[in-house]
Amino acid sequence: MRYLFFFLSLVTFLPLMAQPTSSPRAREAGVDVGILPPGPLNAITDVRGVLVGHQTVWRGDSVRTGVTVIKPHAGNVYQQKVPAAIHLGNAFGKLAGSTQLQELGNLETPIALTNTLSVAAAVRGLVNYTLAQPGNEAVRSVNAVAGETNDGYLNDIRGMHVQEQDVLAALQAAKAGPVEEGAVGAGTGTVCYGFKGGIGTASRKLPDALGGYTVGVLVQSNFGGILTINGAPVGRELDQFWLQQFTKETGDGSCMMIVATDAPLSPRNLERLAKRAPLGLARTGSVMSNGSGDFVIAFSTAYRLPHDGPMPAVMLVGNDDMSPLFLAVVEATEEAVYNSLFKAKTVTGHNGRTVEALPIDPTLAVLRRYNLLHLHKRLPGIPPQGTKK
Repeated sequence: MRYLFFFLSLVTFLPLMAQPTSSPRAREAGVDVGILPPGPLNAITDVRGVLVGHQTVWRGDSVRTGVTVIKPHAGNVYQQKVPAAIHLGNAFGKLAGSTQLQELGNLETPIALTNTLSVAAAVRGLVNYTLAQPGNEAVRSVNAVAGETNDGYLNDIRGMHVQEQDVLAALQAAKAGPVEEGAVGAGTGTVCYGFKGGIGTASRKLPDALGGYTVGVLVQSNFGGILTINGAPVGRELDQFWLQQFTKETGDGSCMMIVATDAPLSPRNLERLAKRAPLGLARTGSVMSNGSGDFVIAFSTAYRLPHDGPMPAVMLVGNDDMSPLFLAVVEATEEAVYNSLFKAKTVTGHNGRTVEALPIDPTLAVLRRYNLLHLHKRLPGIPPQGTKK
């Protein structure tokens, strides 16, 4: 009986041992980016009120795509709009709703991210979601904001498998708290620096003396270049980088960057904030190549703009106080890209193509050789509020 018990225990335990362990986020692995501390979750949801939802569409051998939505708050965004702005780093892409957002400086729907040929489905989902909300019975125009990257290497993109119900499912799933990263939602079929890309997020918290504001970033990484992590030439060390064979490989792709903050910013200063996100992208090795659609959408949750009614009186952050926020968005964007890579898994998809996940151990070995791990233990930075160096 004792041996039978041991055998049954072993049979039960071995499958658990065989399960792959989840990869760490970049910071968990010792990759400390910048000098500002992250928020509690190190995610865009550290900005109070922001919710994120995913719907992954994974069917058969060829469908590897999905939808990711970002809600600026849990209420009726059409009736309670938020100030917003966009920046076009390289406008090779399809960002629905961008012209009205740029003209009026506000966001009136959640933001949806998906693949290139599914933007229309994302718009339909956002429009019908908005029309169905209580209080919107008389609405006759909705400026739905939907962005994309092209996941056609791993996904049967021509099949247009994302449907309106997938957008609605992502909206229904949107929640606060930790954000799932990697090959999920709109990041299911993406490729970044030749490795599996995906959804990544990070945040930064300014000290009280600088306003105490939080900046959060979420990226959909799907672009090429020469991967650099904390300044180390990781792509070169791993022999995986753009142009190494001077082939027709273009390094094209795209990156959608969503920036949220609780700092009370005008649409003009939100645009200035958005302009800094590509600096974080550049730190990771991107050159924003010809075919890379690199878009930034920035919004503030600090105040709302009623659809009908006067503008609220708000004490806005002035120009001279913007620089710490600029640093925050650069650092958070950089780390969000790293998280999209660290958390992604190897995926096989359309036409049997496989994109390998970033090899974590060799990557950390490179960073260790350059003495770039656990910098917070060796170099001064700005500590989280309420702690001592």
